[in-house]
Amino acid sequence: MVLREFLNDTARAVGFLSRIPVPGHVFEGSDGRLSRTVRAFAAAGVVIALPGAAVLAFMLAAGAGPLLAAVCAITTQVLTIGALHEDALGDAADGFGGGRDREHALEIMKDSRVGSYGAVALVLILSLRIAALSELAMETSSLAAAACVVGVAALSRTLMVWHWSALPSARTQGVAAAAGMPEKPALQTALVSGAILAVLFVLPATSLFTTIVTLATAAFAAAVFTSLTRKKLQGHTGDTIGATQQVCEAAALIALAVSS
Repeated sequence: MVLREFLNDTARAVGFLSRIPVPGHVFEGSDGRLSRTVRAFAAAGVVIALPGAAVLAFMLAAGAGPLLAAVCAITTQVLTIGALHEDALGDAADGFGGGRDREHALEIMKDSRVGSYGAVALVLILSLRIAALSELAMETSSLAAAACVVGVAALSRTLMVWHWSALPSARTQGVAAAAGMPEKPALQTALVSGAILAVLFVLPATSLFTTIVTLATAAFAAAVFTSLTRKKLQGHTGDTIGATQQVCEAAALIALAVSS
């Protein structure tokens, strides 16, 4: 029963965080809140990352250059999640960069149009992820690079939950407010499982030193972004939660590329 509930939460998390279709029955009895479901975000990250990791490994094994393989892998990731996190990062960047104060920033973030800050942030984050993954692919084997992609996906989605729990909701309405705050046991499960999954995938592919540096760098990036969010908005939104994933993934990939 416990395993079935966790698998259901994983399926719900996959459905919430990506465009991967999941069976409708896993949502039966759900009120739409994610307070407990967040415990499976790391496991969902593994599932979500598999297509991109497979593309990376296949193209490298087929003789493609690291840059081309990295572009195709990141493109696959973006398509798999429907650019949900990229959209969140763009909105957050527009709000943080263009907002005169908290209310103005929140108003900007509700606008579906992409502003200059958002456009620049998206170009930079995609460039950093592609460049870091390309560098990593040059330094390791195709399977090792693919394993790191999966480990980073689990880690970055775990840190989404930490950001979510570290701040109150900045709005009384919206996706994050409707989803509820993570339950303490769910947060603990997310943090432990995320760390374990990240180590399981990254450590065999790199080294203990690189694994520690990667986890520490991603955690530091999450802490810095959360601090900026607290200062600007005094709380989280769905956009800042999604942006946390992008920031932490980029930071982790850079750490892997530099320390491998």
